[in-house]
Amino acid sequence: MQRPASATHGAVAAIGLLAFLLAITIIRVMRPFGENIVSSSLFVMGMTAGAILLVDLIWQKVYLRPSSGIDPDYDDPSWRRSLIKLAGLLVSLGFIAFLYWLLPEYHGEFYDRYFDMLREVLPLWLLLAFPYFYLIDRHMPNPRDGYWQMGKLVTRGEHDTQAIAQHLLGWLIKGFFLPLMFTYMCNDLNDFIDYDFSQLSDFQHWFDFMQRFFYFIDVGLVAMGYLMSLRLTDTHLRSAEPTMLGWMVALLCYEPFFSLIGRQYFSYETGYQWGQWLWNTPILYGIWGGIILALTAIYAWATVSFGARFSNLTHRGIITNGPYRWTKHPAYLAKNFSWWMISIPFMSQGAPDETLRHCLLLLGLNGIYLLRAKTEEWHLSRDPVYVSYALWMEEHGALRWIRHLPLARHLAYRAPEQQTI
Repeated sequence: MQRPASATHGAVAAIGLLAFLLAITIIRVMRPFGENIVSSSLFVMGMTAGAILLVDLIWQKVYLRPSSGIDPDYDDPSWRRSLIKLAGLLVSLGFIAFLYWLLPEYHGEFYDRYFDMLREVLPLWLLLAFPYFYLIDRHMPNPRDGYWQMGKLVTRGEHDTQAIAQHLLGWLIKGFFLPLMFTYMCNDLNDFIDYDFSQLSDFQHWFDFMQRFFYFIDVGLVAMGYLMSLRLTDTHLRSAEPTMLGWMVALLCYEPFFSLIGRQYFSYETGYQWGQWLWNTPILYGIWGGIILALTAIYAWATVSFGARFSNLTHRGIITNGPYRWTKHPAYLAKNFSWWMISIPFMSQGAPDETLRHCLLLLGLNGIYLLRAKTEEWHLSRDPVYVSYALWMEEHGALRWIRHLPLARHLAYRAPEQQTI
């Protein structure tokens, strides 16, 4: 058995990262948009996406993959189908717009930059929507996708309810995560533009800068991924997480839910962190901080490996290279290990029972991520490519030895026909 090819080639991911770094350098040095951080962020996302998608189209020819649903040799143009899909897009946008209007979460200042972005992007998006649908639809042997099903619903035609449910779940995911990630990206880009690099005179300042910079790379590429969901580049949504458990454990890890739940049920931090503990031992301080940075870099590398395909709670292609060459969940592992090293809840600053309590709380949060990992595996296992990848990883992955430990063997991956409830 061989490891399946990754949906995003490693060189494509590397080109995307280089384009991102070049774009933020242009923004910092040249300030082409002045103080308009929304336009600056869109420039960075556009330059990054452009580099990835052009290489994917010209070199990888991703539109020829069976998963794209496109056959260049098939040609059946239909204005009517394209108009139905446009209607489906408008209703999908209206559905998300209604939720933004309805829910108080989106009435605060936090999302102002996101809505400014929509005002810049939506007119062009809608202008290009119909030509795009017409171009792609004519080369689709099976053109009845989610947009067509949604359009048939509103025009009272025959439609597939399950396909519509999947389509709306995909838009819910985009509607929830894109505002968060774009806002975080704007904040991080603004900090990067204003950062005084003369401060980088010691390890502590380098550590603070690099840790934030790695997360900046992460949210920048993630935000771009949510926007770049296109069938032409095979980055479209194949399926959305179908289970309530999968949605629950994923949403618990993000605002505004984590502020509500985390503070009351998973508040593991003691107020005594690794820097205070190791400040008087410079060598150990540097080693410990270096490991934290390495873990954060792995976390960012995992996002970079997706290229333009990253999206929570969805299947947009199976990634098998980068850090996914060694483990199925590199981002979760790196993030959770880094939390233990940053917060050091095991260092007693009070009664032993308090130390144990904080450790158990962090273990509880680790358990949430374990559930995220397992629900993602169950979802992706509907794709035989993922089944092949996961079974290969069970035999060749860096953590394959864990399945031989007591109890841990129950966490080993099982192909769908091997799974039991």
